[in-house]
Amino acid sequence: MFWPLALIYGFLTFLRNRIYDLGFIKSYSPKTHTICVGNLSVGGSGKTPHIEYLIKLLKQDFVLATLSRGYKRKTSGFIIADQTSTCSDIGDEPLLYKTKYPDLTVCVEVNRIKGVKKLSELEPSPQVILLDDAFQHRPIKCGLNIVVSEYDNLYFNDFLMPVGRLRESKSGIHRADIIVISKTPEKSTAVDIRNVLKDVKPRPHQYVFFSYLKYGEIYSISNPTEKINTLKDLFRYRLIVFTGIANAVPMITYLREYSASVSHLPFPDHHDFTVADIANIQKYYETFEGGNKIMVTTEKDLMRLKQPEIWAIAERMNIFVLPVEVTFKDKAEEFNEIILKYVRTNRIYHQKYT
Repeated sequence: MFWPLALIYGFLTFLRNRIYDLGFIKSYSPKTHTICVGNLSVGGSGKTPHIEYLIKLLKQDFVLATLSRGYKRKTSGFIIADQTSTCSDIGDEPLLYKTKYPDLTVCVEVNRIKGVKKLSELEPSPQVILLDDAFQHRPIKCGLNIVVSEYDNLYFNDFLMPVGRLRESKSGIHRADIIVISKTPEKSTAVDIRNVLKDVKPRPHQYVFFSYLKYGEIYSISNPTEKINTLKDLFRYRLIVFTGIANAVPMITYLREYSASVSHLPFPDHHDFTVADIANIQKYYETFEGGNKIMVTTEKDLMRLKQPEIWAIAERMNIFVLPVEVTFKDKAEEFNEIILKYVRTNRIYHQKYT
């Protein structure tokens, strides 16, 4: 019953893209090096850890900033995050960047052009701006576009909303400079990789990489130095996991490899936890009798737990956090070199010859 709506939506997004592609509406090309990390589908592709990967790669040698729209924030306009910013001010993902990298310039602005221009007025102004989830924001033309797609939910097997999860036609992938297949199973074979590449069919200008999730040691939210060794000690614990992310399957699968038992309490993506939610999580936790049990959540969920009225309760609970990052395994150096080559190249020269 949703197919007619998907066809209408597909036509409208196709028309919009063609208007920009043919130059009837000009996109703004910033003078600053801009790297967009986006996707073709809604939610759960793993953009956040890829943004973090780029932050770690670039922050030592370049004046760096991130720009997000600040999804579900309760503020408006251009905001530069500081140490007092909350999830309500800037959104969970920008708050995560600012929490983990305090010296990083983290900004939110729905209008990416305004955001980039405001950033250029800072002193010192950023040499590189990472734009989070701006691939469909056609008014701005980023210097480098990275599109992330999940290994188990690849864009070419998906359909347009509302039938599927695609924000635009699969042909939109042609605007990408780099395609990252995220959450690739570690046990995937060379044959598996080749089969995916056959379906991706990258164009001559495109690079394709396969990234893997790498989980760290879980740590207590009330005392981050208190950690549980995954290999040596996690099997002793029963885990009650609660998440408000789009796809918790990789996390749950990982934890079940090492823990005595894992129970999952899911919430909607970017869920704003309430005092009632926290009480219900605690009640669910208490239904598991005996000791050696802990609650586990994600770093993004932790940002939403840090709302003042929630944090006063949550920090006294037996909650631990599972951190995650990405790695490119054999092709990490190649990926890094492409990124570094772009940001080191004169911006005008790059626009003229690429």
